[in-house]
Amino acid sequence: MIRLIATFIAIVGFSMSAYAAGDAEPNKQLVWPFDGVTGYVDQQSAQRGFQVYNQVCAGCHSLKRVSYRNLVEIGFSEAEAKAIAAEATVIDGPNDEGEMFERAGRLSDRFVAPFANEQAARASNNGALPPDLSLMIKARPDGANYLYSLLTGYSDAPAGFKVGEGLHYNPYFPGKQIAMAAPLSDDLIEYQDGTQASADQMAKDVAIFLQWASEPEMQHRKNMGIKVLIYLAIFTIFFYIAKNITWRDVK
Repeated sequence: MIRLIATFIAIVGFSMSAYAAGDAEPNKQLVWPFDGVTGYVDQQSAQRGFQVYNQVCAGCHSLKRVSYRNLVEIGFSEAEAKAIAAEATVIDGPNDEGEMFERAGRLSDRFVAPFANEQAARASNNGALPPDLSLMIKARPDGANYLYSLLTGYSDAPAGFKVGEGLHYNPYFPGKQIAMAAPLSDDLIEYQDGTQASADQMAKDVAIFLQWASEPEMQHRKNMGIKVLIYLAIFTIFFYIAKNITWRDVK
């Protein structure tokens, strides 16, 4: 229920800002593995997307609604998830002396945010507040296509378009100006599975990862929906036959 309320608030907030600007280019349209009633999480792509988030995005953007233990759901082993968590430094406490202390992250911890608070985040980003990415795909209409379009949409501004100081031209962002510089470039990272890390590939992978992060129950929900439809179809046939047998002598 809390996740649903948070999603609703995020969607309303982001949608209002998007419609207020109203001049962004239509999103590029891709076919995603999670589309449709039989959609699924491409675990290999989601793992690569986590690598993009961890090595590129996590320096500015939090993922505060996801725990390290959830990484097991996209194919990481428990040992791998523990190792990833242990790389993070968590502020915990107070201890017996009433003081806070630092410790290595655990599976039960949520992803550690890059900044202690909003003020610190703004101070490090020229006044801009990097949004939390936990619900970004659900918060934006056509979320995965929007994120992919945004990440691959940086270009030089057309003649006559004045870009504000500290901003960057991106036709897919409301207002076509964004504080975040282009975060992706070819071969920016080295994928652990050997996939070529083009900017296009990284944008797709991180979109798939964030789709999973925003709706981790999606595949289970869709699988359950298919089972229910099959169940209803079988019993519809069964009851139709039973009705005909019951009333066959009645004219």
